[in-house]
Amino acid sequence: MSIKSDRWIREMASAGMIEPFESGQVSSVDGVKVISYGTSSYGYDIRCSNEFKIFTNINSAIVDPKLFDASSFVDFEGECCIIPPNSFALARTVEYFRIPRSVLTICLGKSTYARCGIIVNVTPFEPEWEGYVTLEFSNTTPLPARIYANEGVAQVVFFEADESCEISYKDRKGKYQGQSGVTLPRA
Repeated sequence: MSIKSDRWIREMASAGMIEPFESGQVSSVDGVKVISYGTSSYGYDIRCSNEFKIFTNINSAIVDPKLFDASSFVDFEGECCIIPPNSFALARTVEYFRIPRSVLTICLGKSTYARCGIIVNVTPFEPEWEGYVTLEFSNTTPLPARIYANEGVAQVVFFEADESCEISYKDRKGKYQGQSGVTLPRA
């Protein structure tokens, strides 16, 4: 298994692995500084869309991954999202991914957010998974935290195996295959 370089990422993106795709590292848009996104040396920095689900405890629900109460979230759309202290929000990527059968990804939050006490959590993209990625932002601070839409939030690192897996996410009919929006837990 090997980590894939920027050259490999550009080649795979031209085959539809990442859409939309930014072939270089973008750090400003129309002269305004942004948290960087696009192709890096050994990964791809993904962006957060402007669709958010902000966790709220107004219904005093129990958080249960087998029986998740969607009323625990407030839907929000905007250029930035304010996450309450010690809470979290879900979002989705701007980019749509189609992961090849011989590839696995690991996603890590960007240091800009980590240095603010904001943890970005994303699970691996398994072989032959496709869809928009659901992102989780945890605000570990006692203060409100801001997340910027259409800017970089995490880096995806691609690992290619020497051979394709026997059973892919698509073969298993994974429950998050083809997700199109911010997707809540499914039992």
